[in-house]
Amino acid sequence: MISRRDFLQASMAASALIGGSGFGNWSRLSAQQALTQDQLLDFDSFGNVTLIHVTDIHAQLKPIYFREPEVNIGVGPNRGEVPHVTGAAFRALYGIVDGSPSNYALTYDDFTALAKGYGRMGGLDRVATVTNSIRADRPEALLLDGGDTWHGSYTCHHTAGQDMVNVMNALRPDAMTFHWEFTLGSDRIQELVSGLPFAALGQNIFDAEWDEPAELFKPYEFFERGGIKIAVIGQAFPYTPIANPGWMFPEYSFGIRDEHMQEIVDEVRAQGAGLVVCLSHNGFDVDKKMAGIVKGIDVILTGHTHDALPEPVLVGDTILIASGSNGKFVSRVDLNVRDGQMMGFRHKLIPIFSDVVTPDPEMARLIDEQRAPFEPELREVIGQTDSLLYRRGNFNGSWDDLICDALLSERDAQIALSPGVRWGPSLIPGQDITREDIWNVTSMSYPEAYRSEMTGEFLKVVLEDVADNIFNPDPYYQQGGDMVRTGGLSYAIDISKPQGERISDLTLLSTGEAIDPEKSYVVAGWASVNEGTEGPPIWNVVENHIAGQGTVHVADRDNVKVTGG
Repeated sequence: MISRRDFLQASMAASALIGGSGFGNWSRLSAQQALTQDQLLDFDSFGNVTLIHVTDIHAQLKPIYFREPEVNIGVGPNRGEVPHVTGAAFRALYGIVDGSPSNYALTYDDFTALAKGYGRMGGLDRVATVTNSIRADRPEALLLDGGDTWHGSYTCHHTAGQDMVNVMNALRPDAMTFHWEFTLGSDRIQELVSGLPFAALGQNIFDAEWDEPAELFKPYEFFERGGIKIAVIGQAFPYTPIANPGWMFPEYSFGIRDEHMQEIVDEVRAQGAGLVVCLSHNGFDVDKKMAGIVKGIDVILTGHTHDALPEPVLVGDTILIASGSNGKFVSRVDLNVRDGQMMGFRHKLIPIFSDVVTPDPEMARLIDEQRAPFEPELREVIGQTDSLLYRRGNFNGSWDDLICDALLSERDAQIALSPGVRWGPSLIPGQDITREDIWNVTSMSYPEAYRSEMTGEFLKVVLEDVADNIFNPDPYYQQGGDMVRTGGLSYAIDISKPQGERISDLTLLSTGEAIDPEKSYVVAGWASVNEGTEGPPIWNVVENHIAGQGTVHVADRDNVKVTGG
């Protein structure tokens, strides 16, 4: 007798054959062939339930360039597994043709040339067109937002998230969960969440004082769709008070809380849920582990790590859907649910090519209204770039190298540290650098660019601590982000070593001398989670540096030697 897992695997294979899983025909188009909106939206409806997923938009209202990572190393059981496959290996795995639209959308190779051909991606007016099209086909479709929505741009910062709330409300999601939103502070979170016309979910958001579920956030919401009772359970980023300043939202605690998740799954099943969906901001590897521990989740819509995968990943009877970031993609999942069982599904990762998808006029007008008061500041040209500026990859990105250069020069430091955050669009050579572009890679509510002294011993501790957050073989100990970026400093890292033994050969680049554990060095950085940090905002530091350069050139750097991967 066939098992449910075998049945689902057969469903995945069949969907792939008919074009319902992955990209469909657009993955095989060459760079010379024109895409059409109909091709991007083509989908053979299936079953009785439709889910639409967006995540990690990071306040990007308008189309952007966004280069996917070149280096994405998996460790422990996830070594060599998706999403830790990039470039040519990724294309070979999914049968993606070199130079095709999906080559551009999903991998880093030839990014500049392909960007000039295919143009920008995203834009919430285009996302609106896609979601409206799906809803026209499936009026009962659920739209679910995976969080990191109210953060990451000039207008979002200056409106304390209101621009994104206004636009997302117009997009009409049914539920969302959270991460960077908490850096708006407890009072603002209370104000915004209390006014949402949809469900604010987080089964793992607890009252810090009483260690019980926080009243502001529901653990789950029920929906009746396609004759099925659907439970959507929220999972906020578990390490929010560690990765971000906990003093900004001291009322709340988080954690993975998989035992509580199991209790919630059992509770909704007991109440008649025929389909259980987890709307998660755990990160892909954490969700993959959780899917193997918590029983009874049918679908995990994963977020936080910005992965975009053209096919679901199956863990037991649970399917994981990864929908990318910055508004580049929308995922559609159709499911056949009968007698409380998910009997099969079809899936499509829909790329939002901004030159192909027609903007929804009402949403475009609303977006322009949010931006109008700030247009002079947004459009001001600060400089130009003759280099590809990107952020992503475990160890470096040229945007981060530029930020480190700015910290070294503007703060008169020997060493610069910049956080390994994943958000921030790319710029291609020849583009102007506007104030908006700078804010897109620096905007946060704790932007102070500090200048302090650190001993060589402390610098190693910092690097070791961040390395363990990323390369601990147990996903439950990985607390998000990429490796801290360094300027003026080189080092070696062996990711196969245990905590405290990965970092070696720290060298001060200005002199070529080895870092002395006993000696103090002048270090500039930003995004400190410590309360009371002082310094100018990082966007001013970077703007002054770019204005002084005029045209920016960021040379390739080889200041991190990686082994053990």
